[in-house]
Amino acid sequence: MKITKKSQCLHVDKPEGSSVDYYIFNEYEIHYNDIAPGTVQNWHHHSRIHEVLYIIDGEIEAHYVNDKGLKQKELVTKGDVVEVGNTPHTFINQSDVVVRMIVFRFVPTGTNQKEVIKNDKILDPQLD
Repeated sequence: MKITKKSQCLHVDKPEGSSVDYYIFNEYEIHYNDIAPGTVQNWHHHSRIHEVLYIIDGEIEAHYVNDKGLKQKELVTKGDVVEVGNTPHTFINQSDVVVRMIVFRFVPTGTNQKEVIKNDKILDPQLD
């Protein structure tokens, strides 16, 4: 087991209003975001990275371009998960409170690993 302390992360206060703690590992990244009220992120997309967001607290507008090339927006709230993929996107905090989210970023292999993920647990009763 390896524990990474907050003191070991890369902290960045971005000019548009996000405060981010980056935990960067060899095959994935986790980052914790505080997004201030009124924050508008720049439109962007990822060519290889798969990005998944979990909203911890607050609500934020997810703006994205759909498969037909049309701009869309949807309000996402506490407990929602957003799978970004390579879709052009931005997030806008129109509320008057800080939005908190965790972002998982990784480079997928394209193989279905659901069964491994669901079933990879080996009990160790000798340690009870």
